[in-house]
Amino acid sequence: MKLGARIFKTGIAIVLALYIAEFLELPSPVFAGIAAVFAIQPNIYRSYLTVIEQIQANIIGAGIAILFVLLFGNHIIIVGLAAIIAIIILLKFNLEKSVGLALVTIIAIMEVQNEQFVQFSMIRLFNISIGVASSFLVNLVFLPPKYETKLFSSINQVTEDILMWIRLTSRNASESSLLKKDMMKQREKIMKIDQMFLLYKEDRTPFKKNLRAKKRKIVLYRKLILTTRRSLDILQRLNQCENELHHLNPDLQRTLQDHLDCLVSYHEHLLLRFIGKAKTTETSENLFKPCMNRDEFMHMFADKIYKRNDEEITSSIRLLHIVSSILEYGEKLEHLDHLMTSFYKYHKDDEAPEYEEE
Repeated sequence: MKLGARIFKTGIAIVLALYIAEFLELPSPVFAGIAAVFAIQPNIYRSYLTVIEQIQANIIGAGIAILFVLLFGNHIIIVGLAAIIAIIILLKFNLEKSVGLALVTIIAIMEVQNEQFVQFSMIRLFNISIGVASSFLVNLVFLPPKYETKLFSSINQVTEDILMWIRLTSRNASESSLLKKDMMKQREKIMKIDQMFLLYKEDRTPFKKNLRAKKRKIVLYRKLILTTRRSLDILQRLNQCENELHHLNPDLQRTLQDHLDCLVSYHEHLLLRFIGKAKTTETSENLFKPCMNRDEFMHMFADKIYKRNDEEITSSIRLLHIVSSILEYGEKLEHLDHLMTSFYKYHKDDEAPEYEEE
């Protein structure tokens, strides 16, 4: 099990909430600790949204609890009815993420049985609000997440695995069953990368010095992910058309292998360029001219495919899918190359993302 920053932040938020509640000598400080657990979020932006939602949910929950006690008492059945009404109202106002904390507020308030019920209810509401505020403060100050480092490391690792398989599969040297299992894993990893990209995109702390550079980098990362997806599409096509590729004449097989090798090397170079291990001031297109001649590559395969008879039409169509995927992959790499050139032209002082070795 890997211990992440969120685990430590949760512990710190609980301690801070309990400490503040005890310092203010509030009754039942445990409710502040419970509220702190509900409010911890992976980044500051989501923490801000959560605080707003939970304040609203707390007020609604407290209002319903006080109203029900004053009108009907605090019998356990009444507590359940109050919870049902609260859930319905919160769902109506799209506050479903804060239902749990609102129910804690209702139970905490409706258990009170004394003459100063309303005053004590306000103290409990304040107690829970301290927990929510403590979590936001911890998210703002302690252990800021390094989403860019995690994002690039994940993209780089997935891309390396896919490109390795492309090299093997284009030479008919991959084990099909293992390849299919690994492709499923890579698709799952890309789904996680999409989630991490969303967190990185949302991560707009008040300490960001250059918002324009951040926006440009978001575009770059989006293109990096899209290019990785295109490489995985090619791998899937190669696996599906393994038989057709095996029966290509040796010259076409060699052409396909050389073209893919060039594109794969181009992709690897762009990843190195992104982290500053290759020149960032000029486009890399001239270094990979052999794989840039898409027209010649397309016509070479089209001439062979269209000369086939009707019985071979199915396999011809599948080969056309491979060719089109490879051509699209090359276009995405070129576009990524130009985006990088533009980024480093206007943001020379921007630090390259850190890279975590897995």
